Amino acid sequence: MALAIHLTRQIANAAALLLAVLVLNFCLIHLAPGDPVQVIAGEMGGASADVIAALRTKYGLDHSLMEQLAIYLRNVVTGDFGYSYYFNEPVLGLVLQRLPATLYLTSCALVSALVVGTFLGVVSARRPNGLFSHTVTVFSLAGYAAPIFWTGLMLLLLFGSVWPILPVVGMSDVVHRKQGLNYVLDVAQHLLLPSLTLALVFIAQYSRLARVNMIDALSADYVRTARAKGLPEWVVIGKHALRNTLIPTVTVAGHQFGNLFAGAVLVETVFSWPGMGRLVFDSILRRDYPTLMAVLFFSALMVMAANFLTDIVYRLIDPRIRMGQR
Repeated sequence: MALAIHLTRQIANAAALLLAVLVLNFCLIHLAPGDPVQVIAGEMGGASADVIAALRTKYGLDHSLMEQLAIYLRNVVTGDFGYSYYFNEPVLGLVLQRLPATLYLTSCALVSALVVGTFLGVVSARRPNGLFSHTVTVFSLAGYAAPIFWTGLMLLLLFGSVWPILPVVGMSDVVHRKQGLNYVLDVAQHLLLPSLTLALVFIAQYSRLARVNMIDALSADYVRTARAKGLPEWVVIGKHALRNTLIPTVTVAGHQFGNLFAGAVLVETVFSWPGMGRLVFDSILRRDYPTLMAVLFFSALMVMAANFLTDIVYRLIDPRIRMGQR
């Protein structure tokens, strides 16, 4: 019963937050400098006043801001996110076409960063003053300090020119189309560099976080008690210490999903990955308001879903949270 009440409260808060996101995005984007009609007219090579007026009527820009907002909210409730100014197709289909590629990239990068970062932090915490621990520390500082776009460009130059063994552009080979398992392997090869670029900065953060928390956990009384009972070291670390170490890491990972998507915008631009990040970049340049607002809406939806999943993982990791105790 307590879990059902908690989930209902979470869903209600998410609905209110999504409404606020819709209104705020609409107002900020429409109040920003620039006129999408002028951009369209410029790409047409110029247009008369009648054509510009017809374009404003076609896209509903001849109404006041509050009228446009009311029409937009009413349409979104019915699943209509408008029509793209630049791509000239329904926005919802355009976003849903790009969404799987972004989810694929971000999920692979997040899982890789969590697994590798936690592993490096746990191993280095066993000997805090050892060579491996100092190496992980230097790697973490370098990975955290390096900008994502710079890391992507360096990997692109390395594997695209100096050591050309991996594909550096796109999501699959457009020249030699593959089917079945060969297609899956081809996409995995194209995914390697973008996901590595996106994961490196988060690996650095999670390794430092896991290292600090594991050092604290290994000095706790319950760990000393487990060792005194004669339990194997892998049981002490994996069953007792690691579970408490994972809670701060999961917290940071859930709250940083927005940063992960922001990094995906840069990564997808560098590697021409056909996801929502690239769509955001193109929409900003062309003042494509409906597409940009839809991408921001689905981005907020993904961030809230990540926070919701984080809350569920809490309950799986820590039995005290499942029982309603802190």
